[in-house]
Amino acid sequence: MISRLHSAAVNGITGYEVQVEVDVKKVEETGRFVVVGLPDTAVRESTQRVTAALQNSRFFCPGQILATVNLAPADVKKQGPGFDLPIAIGLEMAIQANYNGLPEAYRRRIPTDVDDWCIVGELALDGEVRGVRGILPQTIAAREAGRQYIMLSPENAAEAAVVEGMQVYAVRNLSEAWEVLLDRASHAPYESSDQVELAMGLPDFDEIKGQPYARRAMEVAAAGGHNLLMSGSPGSGKSMLASRLPTILPPMTTDEALEVSKIHSVCGLLPKGAGLLRSRPFRSPHHTISDVGLMGGGSNISPGEITLAHHGVLFLDELPEFNRRTLETLRQPLESGVVTISRASGSMDFPCQFMLVAAMNPCPCGYLGDARHVCRCKPADIARYRKKISGPLLDRFDMVIEVPAVDPSSLLSKPDGESSAEIRARVTAARLIQQKRYAGTAVTCNARLSGKLIRRYCPLTAAQETLLLSAVEQFGLSARAFDRILRVTRTMADLAGRELPSDEDLLEAIQFRQFESQLRGGN
Repeated sequence: MISRLHSAAVNGITGYEVQVEVDVKKVEETGRFVVVGLPDTAVRESTQRVTAALQNSRFFCPGQILATVNLAPADVKKQGPGFDLPIAIGLEMAIQANYNGLPEAYRRRIPTDVDDWCIVGELALDGEVRGVRGILPQTIAAREAGRQYIMLSPENAAEAAVVEGMQVYAVRNLSEAWEVLLDRASHAPYESSDQVELAMGLPDFDEIKGQPYARRAMEVAAAGGHNLLMSGSPGSGKSMLASRLPTILPPMTTDEALEVSKIHSVCGLLPKGAGLLRSRPFRSPHHTISDVGLMGGGSNISPGEITLAHHGVLFLDELPEFNRRTLETLRQPLESGVVTISRASGSMDFPCQFMLVAAMNPCPCGYLGDARHVCRCKPADIARYRKKISGPLLDRFDMVIEVPAVDPSSLLSKPDGESSAEIRARVTAARLIQQKRYAGTAVTCNARLSGKLIRRYCPLTAAQETLLLSAVEQFGLSARAFDRILRVTRTMADLAGRELPSDEDLLEAIQFRQFESQLRGGN
């Protein structure tokens, strides 16, 4: 008899079902244990872990058998140790059914009702079941394949429990897994408890002194999902502002939280015992990051920082210090919201709808335009420094602002700005307006408006059109920048609760773009 069980694996960030087939035959010579179905090294090594786990859990595992494990579909590469548990159970089921002369002390009842189960887990040598990465997409795949129950490690139980329609059984070891399969009714499924996220200790906007212009830019960026570039001398508060951006972003929808949690699950970044991530991601890679680290890839294709920032923020501090080639790879994903990674082993699409927030100094020394410090950079050095940010990349920012140095006298005063909670309330209200407006479309916020939708939802009067065209010509802006000003104008109106953009909305959106001409070398 061939034993058949169901497991699951991950391809990119998408789960798929894997059937585990085990066949055993008694042989006279020394036995062999073979795994086929395009296994990677971790899967091939499961033979050693499974054998030791069975023996140390007092299951019968004779040495004179030929055991063949097939992981189907056989044309898809299998990765990771998550097949250990189903292989061990399948092997013992096949031995119990086929091995003649089985000692009475090792005879066990064979589970028969296993077709509704998905089984995933790594085994320790003593039979303990350990957690694996990517349980959330694997659980979703099992549900879509028609399975009703999933068996896994207690480490992964909270993560799997967020998938509706699946009963989760957390087992501590191989013996407990066998007992659950024999008599599911006598074991209670895992029940998740609501987890409350605490905001204690998080930075708050009310700690920032001064910078009303930059604070307003942050609010607008959060309300519309816009990309923002800040230029200012060291210590002006650029990083401080960016680090507080997550505290004013609106909460994720359930679908967004599921997408983000799947990505972090595959990368092993979900907090221990967490189910769905409710806080929007904030990723801040160092400027030495490689193309693969930022975009994704590798021999086993995995998501990069831009995918980990999906539905959240990617903050690039000291933007000109990044490798220019690495920065240029951002251009296409910023437009499409998807990054395609192609390797010899195949091609994968990863979602990457993120807000790009970046900070830079105005010159190599950082003090160009600073009233209290002298800039000693030569014009050629300044031009070379700024050219590290290409025009096409600069075009992808919706707002380009200057953050001036803080007046020292204000450092001893009490902060007089609003708290993150107050700002977040306005941001959330603006996002709700956008959700209702774009219901039934793929657009999630104003920053994602396409060409036709921009004209539809950002109508201008004849006078406003004249004003915008004049500004575009004066500041030397591109057609892409033209559209981005319209998107920001729409967000200004949403924050104010206006159906149609006003002249003030348009003027403020233009103002948030005018510093771009200086970075390009204009007046």
